[in-house]
Amino acid sequence: MIIAKSINELYEAKKNLIGSIGFVPTMGALHNGHISLIRRAKDENKIVIVSIFVNPTQFLEGEDFSTYPRKDLADIEICKMSKVDILFMPSINSMYKKDELIIMAPSIGGYVLDGASRPKHFDGMLQIVMKLLNLTSATKAYFGKKDAQQLALIKQMVNHYFLDVEIVECEIIRECNGLAMSSRNSYLSPKDKIRALTIFQSLNLAISMIFKKELNTKIIKQEMKKVLSKVDKIEYIEIVNRDFHSLESVELQGTIILVAVYIGDTRLIDNIWI
Repeated sequence: MIIAKSINELYEAKKNLIGSIGFVPTMGALHNGHISLIRRAKDENKIVIVSIFVNPTQFLEGEDFSTYPRKDLADIEICKMSKVDILFMPSINSMYKKDELIIMAPSIGGYVLDGASRPKHFDGMLQIVMKLLNLTSATKAYFGKKDAQQLALIKQMVNHYFLDVEIVECEIIRECNGLAMSSRNSYLSPKDKIRALTIFQSLNLAISMIFKKELNTKIIKQEMKKVLSKVDKIEYIEIVNRDFHSLESVELQGTIILVAVYIGDTRLIDNIWI
């Protein structure tokens, strides 16, 4: 495995590689969710590139940029064991320039749900993804469905900017108890993790209600809120279509149910696609 810590090193590493490129962008603190993306990229491509970059432009003031989990040595070993070809670990200064060009999230899709509570978060996310897709020359790029709104906006950016890359949606990977895997789970105490399980329980309740023919989204959200009574704050419970427009009635095979909550100071998101 080649570890490239500069853009020139990345370009040099790519020179001698031939074939399709599968790319997995991450912010490090790798877990089984990331490993599942790497494995799929490995199965579908000749070459796999993984990036580790904690992107400052997608963190708002007061968020956890300075304390975000960083486990570079462990991450390098995980990538080696996963047979990654190139691990790209650039510095902030190499990725951002003075008088930086800005990519802005769409005025509708970028400012609902996560975008409503974290304004300009998606601007920074799209900006770094655009840079990484260009730098890696990816044939396919792999993103988890846990960040459903992020995934939708990346696909929109690729479509609107005519980028020659396929965005591959990958299923949410969960711990054995149902908690969606996230680097931020490391912030949770054992007691907090038990409370966090109510997120998945609320989603399962929604599925159960839908199977019983309850499609009224207002009623479903009311019942989900009861299950989430142990969290410290519910940021949103929302039921939307694939374009992230709110629904009054569940549309089978076209609905996403999303939850964002706080357990202490830790913000956790999860969703399920119906």
